Amino acid sequence: QVQLVESGGGSVQAGGSLRLSCAASGLTFSRSTMAWFRQTPGKEREFVAVISWGSTRKFYADAAQGRFTISRDNAKKTAYVQLNSLKPEDTAVYYCASSGTQEIGTRPHEYLYWGQGTQVTVSS
Repeated sequence: QVQLVESGGGSVQAGGSLRLSCAASGLTFSRSTMAWFRQTPGKEREFVAVISWGSTRKFYADAAQGRFTISRDNAKKTAYVQLNSLKPEDTAVYYCASSGTQEIGTRPHEYLYWGQGTQVTVSS
C-alpha cells in the first residue's frame, strides 16, 4: 500500500519561509517522479513543482519559479519543497504526489498517488 505523508505546513507572515516534507512508503521511491501541487477552495488543484527520480530534472510553475525549490532524498524516501518569500496568494493546501513511474508530468491526472495535504497560510 502506497502512502505519502506531508508535513511542515503552518502559518507564516508574508516574506517568510516553510519547508514541506513528503515521506513515502510502499513504492519504489528512487524510481518515481515526485511532484507538489496546491489547491484553494473552489479552485482546481494546480501544479507547483516536479522532480525526476534522479533529481536531474526539475520544473516549476511560473508562480513558484525563483521562490520555491523542490528536492528529494532517495535514501530517506522523502521529497521536499522549500517555500521562500511567501505571499498571501500562496495560501493553499499543498499536496505531494507520485506518478509511480519515471514520467514527468504537470497535470494532476498524471499522478496516481497523493498525500493527505498540509495547510500553508500566509498572512499579509
